[in-house]
Amino acid sequence: MKALVTGAGGFLGSQIVEDLLARGHAVRGLCRKDYPALAARGVEMIRTDLRDRRAVIEACRGIDIVFHTAAAAGIWGSWKHYYAVNVRGSAHVVEGCRAQGVRRLVFTSSPSVTFEAADQAGVDESAPYCRRWLCHYAHSKALAEQHVLAANGTDGLLTCALRPHLIWGPRDPHLVPRLIARARAGKLYRIGDGTNRIDTIYVDNAALAHLQAAEALAPGSPVPGRAYFISQGEPVNCWEWIDQILALAGLPAIHKSITPRAAWRLGALLESLWRLLFLPGEPPMTRFLAVELSTTHFFDISRARKDFGYEPRVSTAEGMRRLAAALAASSPPKSG
Repeated sequence: MKALVTGAGGFLGSQIVEDLLARGHAVRGLCRKDYPALAARGVEMIRTDLRDRRAVIEACRGIDIVFHTAAAAGIWGSWKHYYAVNVRGSAHVVEGCRAQGVRRLVFTSSPSVTFEAADQAGVDESAPYCRRWLCHYAHSKALAEQHVLAANGTDGLLTCALRPHLIWGPRDPHLVPRLIARARAGKLYRIGDGTNRIDTIYVDNAALAHLQAAEALAPGSPVPGRAYFISQGEPVNCWEWIDQILALAGLPAIHKSITPRAAWRLGALLESLWRLLFLPGEPPMTRFLAVELSTTHFFDISRARKDFGYEPRVSTAEGMRRLAAALAASSPPKSG
């Protein structure tokens, strides 16, 4: 088959591309910038933006399946930007699929679409969408997910959505580097008593779930029109896991801490300052980040296991070994 991967140069998107190529499929990548390494491997690259409706529709021409991983991520920014990229951009992908006769669309969503700033212990897909949004990313992804799932069954298009939580592994350009950078700068504080548990997912497992869902996305299958939580299937202690990552980078465990209430108040204050003074970048603390790092949130992945046979192939322990090797290889040699 011929697959279109939006965000093909991203962390998850590039792994999906690798897996598709390994299975002998033809791949077209849609990205905002050039990725010569992908082009060198035979990936047909299209440089455009999800906000360009015509370009997105044209990118879907001759495609059998779309993996829509591209998105405006992060926890800070204008609603206008998140809506334009995540909501309208996803609508353009759906429109492109319908106009060009694409039969399958797998959308990368987020568990944050159900996050109500409270503990989530083993919740499943019956959890409703959030009603009080603390960041534009989560809100925009919820609207996008609903649009994609509502398109299921129209013009011969079948759709589903996957909700991976905290994707990590070698080549991660976001989570792991940011943790390490903040720890080195002395700006990483534990929020709460350090007992909250969270779900994560190793990048290879996240990509595998996308391909398995794609294969099961067929008439008569339970997959079309559904959303799925996917993870390692084994929650970890949030702060112990962070300490393990820091140890791989040769950094000490986190000893400084702050209460969830204090973090919330600090986040609210910094959000106000950033808006009032138009400060660059994102605040070091927000209300969303405060509750994300202090609450428990792990999910029941039984539906993914039952409907399309998802089972993590890379264990958390093995993933940490691979991450350790990658960090060691990227570290500058010590002077002797």
